Amino acid sequence: MLKNLLFFLKILLPFTLALFAVQYFAVDQLNESHTFFYSTWFIYLFHFLITFSIFMALAVVKKYNAVYTGYAFLACSLIKMMASVIFLIPLIKMEDISKLPDVIAFFIPYFLYLFLETYFALKLINSK
Repeated sequence: MLKNLLFFLKILLPFTLALFAVQYFAVDQLNESHTFFYSTWFIYLFHFLITFSIFMALAVVKKYNAVYTGYAFLACSLIKMMASVIFLIPLIKMEDISKLPDVIAFFIPYFLYLFLETYFALKLINSK
């Protein structure tokens, strides 16, 4: 289990840093015309922690009862969606700003992390 977590962390950390750098400089260029509600580092901290927590939960389920790993992935994905909505509630409640750039800045990494998470969850489920 620890081997799987360390391997995933070795992939997740550079993935996060690379995406963070790209988005940070893109937001820096757009920051003249739009002030973002959430900072880039806060968005990536959220995604990193949620993704690593989900994979850690999947590794624990795989260790103790491998049959339910797929179900655990579905449950964790649902929890991630709910956590994302809760994370975005302050932005949603704002009335005087344009929300589209902020939503895009959040959901592009969301789906990239979801893809990475799904790929490694499938590798974990199919491993023996």
